[in-house]
Amino acid sequence: MAETVVQRVQITLEYPVVFTRDAFDPANPALAGVVGRREPDRRHRVVAIADGNVIAARPELAGELASYAAHHAGRIELVAPIEVIPGGEPAKDAAIRDGLWRRLAALRIDRHAYVIAIGGGAVLDVVGFAAATLHRGVRLIRMPTTVLAQNDAGIGVKNGINAFGAKNMLGTFTPPFAVINDSRFLATLGARDRAAGMAEAVKVALVRDAGFFHWLIEHRAALAAFEPAAVEALIRRCAELHLAHIATGGDPFEQGNARPLDFGHWAAHKLELLTDHALRHGEAVAIGMALDARYSVEAGLLGEPDYTAIIDLLGALRLPVWHDALRAPELVDGLAEFREHLGGELCITLLAAIGRGVDARDVRPALVQRAVAALAGRRP
Repeated sequence: MAETVVQRVQITLEYPVVFTRDAFDPANPALAGVVGRREPDRRHRVVAIADGNVIAARPELAGELASYAAHHAGRIELVAPIEVIPGGEPAKDAAIRDGLWRRLAALRIDRHAYVIAIGGGAVLDVVGFAAATLHRGVRLIRMPTTVLAQNDAGIGVKNGINAFGAKNMLGTFTPPFAVINDSRFLATLGARDRAAGMAEAVKVALVRDAGFFHWLIEHRAALAAFEPAAVEALIRRCAELHLAHIATGGDPFEQGNARPLDFGHWAAHKLELLTDHALRHGEAVAIGMALDARYSVEAGLLGEPDYTAIIDLLGALRLPVWHDALRAPELVDGLAEFREHLGGELCITLLAAIGRGVDARDVRPALVQRAVAALAGRRP
């Protein structure tokens, strides 16, 4: 005989996402507010880990944080100068992770202390993974510094590192304690990163919000010129749509295999590996979206006018729709790898119309090749 006891644990998770500017201005209460949001009368131990690219572009940042901590000494005890790690994909290496574990342990960071991660998506990923696994989870405050991180990667519940030749093979689903989106950081970005971050806004508009897609078209010139008001509005709306999906999509920890917000990503992940990360993530996503949009046409789901509007918008935002790696025979291997990423059953999002994604479980390599050929006709 066997007796089964079903244990049910219900947990409500919440975290603030703050939109601000000049977060390290001592007069700005955002950072001190999130540090003290549970225990406002306590002084908290804090360590910050920053993206080397951000520090190179804004070398005064370490002094600004120290001044901010001194001004808010009643809540913040800065236990060490800012730790700097490489930015971009090199951050997502096991050696960087191991170094973070050692440093945080040496500083005696515990579950009531705070780790502040300042940087792009890759740095947020590796710092988030280290924080989530140290003591089974210490408090993490994310401060995303790129368009891509502020509108997508930095506001969700995932983090991870690359391993065994695969992107994000190791990781956790761990919500941050808080997110602070400081628009001042966007001034540190180069032209490619400015454009690349907008790909995720196009993505979420295509699968979730036709009105937002048409807003992007209407404001494409301002966005391409990186006008602050337009870019901040893009980030805010894109972040809202991602947060709404996490909260109401019914699968925040991706236990199922339908991932509408991974539109364009099966090819994007493979393209990043095929190009040895010469493509930015957002650039690869743009190409992946172009490919899946064309596949949607070839499968009889999407009309040519909508497809043309998508390609034209990507071009107007200075996002690529072609890379020669699309011709690599290994590209279609990305489908099998994505199937594994999803848990064994393939389900990718295609488009039935702008703003309306549909699940597809049978992706035909012959149609992928037809889509590649169509994109090749549009390559620069």
